[in-house]
Amino acid sequence: MYVCSCFGVTVAQVKQHAEDGACTPRQIASACKAGTDCGGCVRRIQALLGRGACPRREQVDEPAPALARLDEAA
Repeated sequence: MYVCSCFGVTVAQVKQHAEDGACTPRQIASACKAGTDCGGCVRRIQALLGRGACPRREQVDEPAPALARLDEAA
């Protein structure tokens, strides 16, 4: 099923880009142009991405090892 008719981007392609680390509609657009023409698919892309489904966010939320040692020392 197509998510973006303008560029022929499918649900499977959006999900694959999300698994590869694209966490926002803008990052999906950078990966495959979906959402950059008429914009009608941006809400569908947002729905596919969901909330909190970004693996990078989990890594960013974890403190760096050096910072964790500083917290323990305090």
